[in-house]
Order: sequence, then C-alpha cells, then structure tokens
Amino acid sequence: MTRAKILQPDLILGDTILGLTLEILSQHQIKGLILDVDDTLVPLQETTVSDDLQRWVDSLRLYLPIWLVSNNLSENRIGAIADNLQLPYLLGAVKPSRRKLRQAMAAMGLPPQQIAMVGDRLFTDVLAGNRLGMFTILVKPMVNPLTGGAAYPIHDFELWVSQILGVSLHPQHYLIKPDQSSQK
Repeated sequence: MTRAKILQPDLILGDTILGLTLEILSQHQIKGLILDVDDTLVPLQETTVSDDLQRWVDSLRLYLPIWLVSNNLSENRIGAIADNLQLPYLLGAVKPSRRKLRQAMAAMGLPPQQIAMVGDRLFTDVLAGNRLGMFTILVKPMVNPLTGGAAYPIHDFELWVSQILGVSLHPQHYLIKPDQSSQK
C-alpha cells in the first residue's frame, strides 16, 4: 500500500460527524461504526455531549452497533461521554495501533469492510482504519462555540503533509441513487 493510499480516507465528509447520515452509511454497506471521541464527537476539553450529538447517536444506534475508541487515557472524561451516549468504549487506543480497533470489531462480529472508522485525524483515525481494511471517514473537528473554531495546528500540519504525499482531501458528496427495482 502506498503512503498516499494508507492515509486516504474512503469518504471525506466535509462536515462534522453530525452530517453523517444513515443514507450515506447504507450506500457504502456500513453495518457498524467505530468513532473517535476527542474533537470528533466533542471538543477536546469538554465532557458533556450536545443534544444534537445525542439525537444523532440515538437515531443510528437503532440500525447499527457503535463503539467509541479513543487515544485519550482519561477514564473520567471518556467514560462520562460514553455513559451519556450509552455506548461501549475503549481508551488508550494509541491509534494508529490496531489492537483496540480489533477488540471493537470483534465485539461487533462484522468484517472490517462493513465497519466505518470515523474520526477527525488522518495520522491516527484514518491510518488505523486503513491498516485494518475498514471503511474510513474523515470528518471536520467539533469546535467549542466559545472559542469560535480556534486553530487546530496538528490538523493543519497533517493536512499539509498528506497533500505533499498525494492524498486527495476534497470533500466527496455522494448522491443516493434511486432504487432501480422500483422503476420496473
């Protein structure tokens, strides 16, 4: 696998995780989700989840299993977020290590290509998911409304390096095709 391919997300949402819909997941035959936490679900220093995020999780959990897998070591923080969302979680993943992702995948009982690794970072979330053959989705980081979207230097650096390596980072908009069988 080339350097560009290992960092290339299968889908660049161009929005926060809240823009990821069941229709998009269905189009790509996704039957399970592994979600990063820090800046993917909540801004880094926060422990509470937004009402919008709670509704998003509640709407998807009816159709597919969802796990949280975080590099963060704080049981208090990640545990509180997972408890609020009523989701199973693993901490200290050390992504791009694959060990904790494998644990979540095994709990789901699904093949890697049917599980999406969703995160805001190329060199952790996307790289780890690609190394396992998962469907990878890059989302925009959640920002604290009080800071108004302060700069994310690590994100900017990762994007700069990945573009030098040949990764395409343009948001991809997928249209859901109408069911062809209903037209016959």
